[in-house]
Amino acid sequence: MALFKKRTVGKPGEWYYCLQHKKVEEGPECPAQNRFGPYTSREAAQHAMDTARERNLEWDTDPKWHDEDRSGQSGGKPSPSGD
Repeated sequence: MALFKKRTVGKPGEWYYCLQHKKVEEGPECPAQNRFGPYTSREAAQHAMDTARERNLEWDTDPKWHDEDRSGQSGGKPSPSGD
């Protein structure tokens, strides 16, 4: 008896975007490493790459992730010389 079962059939209403085949799938057809989802609709899955691009841009421009202090040092920690 196998310890882990391979889920071959997805649930109706779960939509995924396959990164390898660049297509929308209902239920996971491809391995998890190759897909985004689940999404609640086909339309949302069709826009998966746009959503990812928008989120990446938000994260890249989020000031909370760019914690340079006024002296130009990253991390907000004092320099080893004590400046």
